[in-house]
Amino acid sequence: MSAFELSSAADVLAGRSPASVEVRGWVARKHTVGGLVFVQLRDGTGYVQVSARKGASDAAYEGARSSTKESAVVVRGEVKDDRRAPGGKEISAKEFVVVSRAESWPITKTAAKSAGFLFDKRRLSIRGPKAIAAMKIRAEVVGATFDYFRENGFHLISAPSFVQAAVEGGSTLFSVDYFGKQANLSQSAQFYEEAALPALQKVWIFQPAFRAEKSKTAKHLTEFWMIEAEQAFAEQPENMKLQEGLLSKMVERVLANRQAELKTLGRTLKQPPLPFPRISYDEALSTAGKLGFPFEWGDDLPTEAERAISLTQDSPFFVTDYPLSARSFYHMTYPDRPKVTKSADLIAPEGVGELATGGQRIHDYHELMQRIQSQDLPTESFAWYLELRKYGMPPHSGFGIGVERSTRWIAGLKHIRSASLFPRTLSRISP
Repeated sequence: MSAFELSSAADVLAGRSPASVEVRGWVARKHTVGGLVFVQLRDGTGYVQVSARKGASDAAYEGARSSTKESAVVVRGEVKDDRRAPGGKEISAKEFVVVSRAESWPITKTAAKSAGFLFDKRRLSIRGPKAIAAMKIRAEVVGATFDYFRENGFHLISAPSFVQAAVEGGSTLFSVDYFGKQANLSQSAQFYEEAALPALQKVWIFQPAFRAEKSKTAKHLTEFWMIEAEQAFAEQPENMKLQEGLLSKMVERVLANRQAELKTLGRTLKQPPLPFPRISYDEALSTAGKLGFPFEWGDDLPTEAERAISLTQDSPFFVTDYPLSARSFYHMTYPDRPKVTKSADLIAPEGVGELATGGQRIHDYHELMQRIQSQDLPTESFAWYLELRKYGMPPHSGFGIGVERSTRWIAGLKHIRSASLFPRTLSRISP
């Protein structure tokens, strides 16, 4: 039996490891001072300093000295308290084995100043501390989501990625050949969630969505991960409450578990108070005009206006009651305001902008048929969706919130692509 017990960087720094440990990871940094080599070793849990002294263990010293940046290594040694070491702990190496030696690392300090180069080398640049921090925060956001919906009685379902009907408009569809027939990559799982409501009442999904938007803004990806939820017997006020509860849960979890990652990213994050502020579309229209970003009533909120309004807020907020002309055909309108929908966008502050879109759906067959016909949409494409209204479809509502957009705001990232492991944008489909 080995005298060294397998452990991790996090356990060593937290004082949870035995005195004699084996840690497996990669050389993040290295420097030599006289007959002493210091290696910053990275594993999936964090970083820990390793020291190898000439004369104490020559084999370990030579292994550490000859190692290169990003070499995969196994270190065995004694855990020591050292106030000078990051985290106050250090592993004094008895053995330092290079398992896989890395070639000369191509991401130099000069090259790292180019965002384009870093994303061209994304398969390597994801090893950097900021990229790692962003991915750990993203994982926390996803984990919080699973717990939130489980706690609120929602059932996780899956929906097809190959579809025929457009949910968010035909202009942003990616078309593909499906055995000689035209199909599209899914923009949203909403229709399938609605179909599942009479069986499960509360449902949600976590899966990719695809939008062929020719946009180069800091908030757009062509492929991204969506969190969507639908619930029966729920109208729009309850829908907004569900959304703000979810985002609040995400922030709470990140604050509880990812302080080190927030520090790495230089992010100051605070728990937003509930309920989130509500601003009507008409108020947003007026505010945007005063800020120098006017637009016409009936238009969707332009990105520039959305950003300007977002900069005036200290916490996430809703813009409510969008015009029907700015919303998809299935949105319910107010009885006394037939051109205004029971819908809202959840918008992050600090200029980040829209995180989620949601609203109450039309549940009456004849009303939905009339809406489809009034917008000259192909009735046959929505036949099965319409049929749902014939067999006990109650009032219901739902929303979709982007994982990458939420992560971008929570982590304080400048661009949404940094919230994706391998982002897909208008100009990037590699690596």
